[in-house]
Amino acid sequence: MARAGAASVLAFARANGRGVEKSIPLPTAERLHLLEPWLRRGVVAMAAVFLTTLAIAVIVITTTSRREALNDASGDLEIVASAIENGLRARGPTALIGPAAATISEIAPGRALARGRRVFVTNAAGEVIAAYPDRAAAKTLADVLGPEQAVTFFADKAGVMLVTLATGDEAYATVRNLPPPLGQLAVVHPVDAALSDANWSEWRANALVASTGALLALVVGAYYWQAGRTREADEASIRLGARIGSALGRGRCGLWDWDLARGRIYWSHSMYEILDMPPEDRFIGFGELRNMVHPGDADLAELAESLMGNESRTLEAEFRMRNARGEWVWIRARAEMVETQPNEGRRLIGIAIDITEQKALAEHTERHDARLRDAIETLSEAFVLWDADNRLVMSNSKFRSLHGLCNETAAVGRPYSHVMAAGSPPLIQTQIALGERPGASARTYEARLVDGRWLQVNERRTRDGGYVSIGTDITQLKRHEEQLLDSERRLTATVVDLRKSRQALERQARELAELAEKYLEEKANAESANLAKSEFLANMSHELRTPLNAIIGFSEMMQGQVFGPLGSERYADYCNHIKESGDYLLGVISDVLDMSRLDTGQIEMDSQDFDLGQAVWNSVRRIEHTASEKTISIDTRLPDVACYFGDRSAIEKSLSIVLRNAIKFTPGDGHISVRLRATTDGYNIFVADSGRGMSREAIARIGRPFEQFHSQVDNGMKGSGLGLAIANSLISLHAGDVRVRSQIGRGTIVQFHLPLRRRVHSMPAAA
Repeated sequence: MARAGAASVLAFARANGRGVEKSIPLPTAERLHLLEPWLRRGVVAMAAVFLTTLAIAVIVITTTSRREALNDASGDLEIVASAIENGLRARGPTALIGPAAATISEIAPGRALARGRRVFVTNAAGEVIAAYPDRAAAKTLADVLGPEQAVTFFADKAGVMLVTLATGDEAYATVRNLPPPLGQLAVVHPVDAALSDANWSEWRANALVASTGALLALVVGAYYWQAGRTREADEASIRLGARIGSALGRGRCGLWDWDLARGRIYWSHSMYEILDMPPEDRFIGFGELRNMVHPGDADLAELAESLMGNESRTLEAEFRMRNARGEWVWIRARAEMVETQPNEGRRLIGIAIDITEQKALAEHTERHDARLRDAIETLSEAFVLWDADNRLVMSNSKFRSLHGLCNETAAVGRPYSHVMAAGSPPLIQTQIALGERPGASARTYEARLVDGRWLQVNERRTRDGGYVSIGTDITQLKRHEEQLLDSERRLTATVVDLRKSRQALERQARELAELAEKYLEEKANAESANLAKSEFLANMSHELRTPLNAIIGFSEMMQGQVFGPLGSERYADYCNHIKESGDYLLGVISDVLDMSRLDTGQIEMDSQDFDLGQAVWNSVRRIEHTASEKTISIDTRLPDVACYFGDRSAIEKSLSIVLRNAIKFTPGDGHISVRLRATTDGYNIFVADSGRGMSREAIARIGRPFEQFHSQVDNGMKGSGLGLAIANSLISLHAGDVRVRSQIGRGTIVQFHLPLRRRVHSMPAAA
């Protein structure tokens, strides 16, 4: 852009016939401008060297003063300790002990206790009896110097040492031994207190360096500020030209200088950029300009001639020009007639603005307005828009038909009063305000017309002060609302019915609660009756066993014919029947007694270690004779050793019950197998027979007292139905379980699972 300004000046010089070229030497300011970067670097370097030298000097002085302060503190501590020791020896060993005991501040000379020194005196037991400034926080020297300090052990021989106190701080310390009953004298000088003067000197030196650096930075900053002002003054003309060029380029503007007398035009570089042409520093002829202007637009030559003949001095025109790509660019030219110098022709000087985007935007806006008018026209609601002066801006046919307006009456720009006076507004029978507030910028209301229709009118203020009104036909919504109200009434009636139903349910719930209480009472009565039944069975079993023992005993004596022959062989058969019936009845009574005892929890387990395989073998031997009578073979496979902790008699009885059942329900020439196997958590005993088997329903009832699974057996005796229940209860007392697998016609397998070495106690058996 600066080059464009220079070209403009050159063009004016050529137009006036006074173009001169000569060499002009650089001024002194420009020479200094070339040396300025090196001068600035030199000033900064000298300032940095000066500050570095000053900082090094301060560091050396500070280090030396700290070292001297520590040396002085060490030497002074030795002197102070000797002075206090001599003072204590002069006053006697009991100077600090007793009612008239002196204090350290009385004994220490002069400024011995100044600058943060601390003094501690102990007795022969090592307890601190006097201290300065305070001995409340220390009971022994270990509380002050730490438990492992060599200065406490070596005392006078150690001299002054740098130690770490119990608080973690560093300090110089010396310890002296005192005559009894005193123990030791300790003088401590913290390093922070010893360095207080050195720290103050260091702070003053740092402040001096900081102030010097700040002053030097201020001087360098003033130099840079003055140099910047000089540089800005030198570049003022360049920046001004750059701003003008940037403004023209950003605003898509070009400078025109039209010499009307000679018919020549000069353009700025920004004008060439508008037309996508390479910039040239030359004049453009009028004929060349005419070829670039659209033939259907304004004739620039006629405009120029009219300006020459009229008194008007301004020109404003819009036309199209062809750019380098062959596209038409809309240009708005604004110029003024000027006379640069006397005796020269008139010139038109002005700007040309690219308004192609504005033209495109106007066309785009017009298309959108047409679309908006079409959209508003297709609305099913009555729409009208008024401006801030209450003049009509836009309306649709629904609004005009509602108010009985013609197109001419509802023309754009008509006042509100004229439009509404020319129309016939609908008669409003009912009006309902919805959220209307005084002074609000919007309101909504519903209106019922004479013909029965309902309208919802929404009026809103616009940002420019006008307002828009939309009327919606809500007749159908009102009808639905009436239907909803009717439904609500029916729903209310339903709720009333439900409330009555709930009251009925609550009454039933109370009745159920009363029935539940009665059920619990009856259940308690049943449990009491069950307990009484168990006690009755136990008592009856005891009462029946006594005569049965006598019957069985006398029948055995009669079988043995102890007192001579009976006289007839039938008597011997009768005795056998009597004995078998007695044994059977005794077994039933024993089962009832055992079941009763298990029910009432009166069974006590006699647990001990025994060979489980031997117990299984004993149970098998008890039923071998009965099995041989029915020609039933028994296959027994047992491990060599199976040690188990439990009640041996209970396990043998359970296994005997299962074996007797297997023999009872296995036909002649059948087979029974007994297996004992060890598992990871105990032992499994299997008893399998080839009997008639059981159904799934019968298996589900196994373990229940008095349950019968077969209607007939070989000897005609069905049994008490307590055998498996007793066996299940006895195995449960060992924390084990009984499992049965059976299939009708193919036999039954009963499994006892006994957990390994589980110590159990007496507990009620599961029913």
